[in-house]
Amino acid sequence: MIQETELDGCVRTALEEYFKDLDGEPPHAMYDMLIQCVEKPLLQFVMNHAGGNQSKAAEYLGLNRNTLRKKLKLHQII
Repeated sequence: MIQETELDGCVRTALEEYFKDLDGEPPHAMYDMLIQCVEKPLLQFVMNHAGGNQSKAAEYLGLNRNTLRKKLKLHQII
């Protein structure tokens, strides 16, 4: 059995609230919504931890530097 982490619990709780708020309406584009909510703070935190060094941040994240740069622009971090 896989042990649930604190982050798993937070996501699960947020999704439960999301479905409650829908009040019976069908959900839409949940994947993109969740990724948008999680990706920006992740990128901000890692960039800060890397001292603004995009190459180092990309390495930490396991991303290509160009992919990281695209995501940073998308979230208006740079």
